[in-house]
Amino acid sequence: MTPTLALLLAACTAAQTSTANRPGAQPLDWRTLEAPLLVNHVQITSRDRFVKAGEAYFDHDSPPNWIIFQAVPVPAPGQMEDPHYAMYVAKLQRDESGRITGTEEPVRISPPSTYNTCGWFDPVDRSRVIYASTLIPPARSDRSGFQVGTRNYVWQFPEETEIVEQSVFALTGGEGESSVVRGSVKPGSAPEVLFSRPNYDAECSFTRDGRFVLYAHVRDEPSFGRQDADIYIYDTASKTHTPLVVADGYDGGPFFSPDDKWICYRSDRQGNSHLQLFIAEIDWEDGKPVGIRREIQITDDSAVNWAPYWHPSGKFLVYGTSAVDPQRHSNYEVFAIEIDPSKPSANLRQRRITFAAGADVLPVFSDDGRLMMWTAQRGPMVEGEIKPSSQVWIAEVNPGGGFAKPARLFENLPDQRPENAAR
Repeated sequence: MTPTLALLLAACTAAQTSTANRPGAQPLDWRTLEAPLLVNHVQITSRDRFVKAGEAYFDHDSPPNWIIFQAVPVPAPGQMEDPHYAMYVAKLQRDESGRITGTEEPVRISPPSTYNTCGWFDPVDRSRVIYASTLIPPARSDRSGFQVGTRNYVWQFPEETEIVEQSVFALTGGEGESSVVRGSVKPGSAPEVLFSRPNYDAECSFTRDGRFVLYAHVRDEPSFGRQDADIYIYDTASKTHTPLVVADGYDGGPFFSPDDKWICYRSDRQGNSHLQLFIAEIDWEDGKPVGIRREIQITDDSAVNWAPYWHPSGKFLVYGTSAVDPQRHSNYEVFAIEIDPSKPSANLRQRRITFAAGADVLPVFSDDGRLMMWTAQRGPMVEGEIKPSSQVWIAEVNPGGGFAKPARLFENLPDQRPENAAR
């Protein structure tokens, strides 16, 4: 999620600049190349409002009405840029045909001067969101974090980071749950700690019934010489924590499958900074998690693979990967990979989704599967900057394409595993 976002977007800068300066280099026509799956692309956030923005998620309405995302606002003249992301919500705007055209003015909901990441809408209580926040300015720390190879950027885990809940929206409508809708953002709302544990807790999301929270927790003991995160479930009813994935090497970025029976996540299980994707089947007993039944690795290569997210069908994941530039890990594209526990990872079919220079990462779908949203460096470039900033984009799913027909997404295609799709 966001710490990884900063790491990977920073890594793309040099390569994107060198590509732009390469004699005869021509940018790919990404609108045409992506059209079999994605159409009507819209840039949702922009450089005139945010220095950078990303990791956005839809609310759970069909169609969605709001998004939550993190961003660094453009500072006022004479002021310094905020070193940390703030958390924002924004209402989607549509034209008369229902097509998304942008958002209303984004509203900052996190406290000033705090570190924030990983927002998520409560699927039941429409007034509430959760996200991770330090709630106070984080102290500087020399403790090691996550780092790809010898790159200068080191992703830190601020130990003050807690998962917080916040009643953000005024509700309107009738008494029935289905008729209640989000109104305006309530003035003066403040986050409260959902639970408190030592060390970094973040990367949070809910089950469909809003009872269980999936999250990553940094343990006390490092592994491979750096801080290490494991994956837990928090039961909001019993106030208990259940470990799901506890293994050496960072495990994080987890999401529940659409039926809440599985989770997906990324892992540095080998301690080589090459994140690989995993899924795990949750062991539920009497409606409560007690662990995992089995864990399955679904990528196994020399790339950095991260931020997997389930399609609403549950038949495949989308994720960002550096495999199109395997030597430098400097350009990231979105791929889809099928989910079939009966197949070894080498036999899982894949399909490339994005085709723009720079980073295309953190893909997510709306609950109805009709929209994909992700973070991209493909917009206009600001004078004096060497690359487009990372901003939030949304595209419609082509109603005649593979996303709309998940069982056929990988049919009749040449081998599109990432190592064969490198340009």
